[in-house]
Amino acid sequence: MEKAKDFFPPKIKTPIWVSVSEASLLGGVQNKTIRRAIKSDQNLRYKIVKNRYQIELGSLLSFLHKNTKLKNKLVEFGLGQYVSEWKN
Repeated sequence: MEKAKDFFPPKIKTPIWVSVSEASLLGGVQNKTIRRAIKSDQNLRYKIVKNRYQIELGSLLSFLHKNTKLKNKLVEFGLGQYVSEWKN
């Protein structure tokens, strides 16, 4: 049986941080969806730089894959429209 640590991705040395507007464009959702997620989801990693939210891209993609509706928006209107492997 594999160890539990094998299921977690390695720690990223330099994560990609995106703004709220960039995150909404990548996800195919509205800005207020991202802002609502910052307030409610503890797994969404973010930091504040000069009074602006910066969201870590990996946690953003994890958040968008948690909900079927958000996942469909990601695939159809967001970053997924350019990734052929995500389409059925």
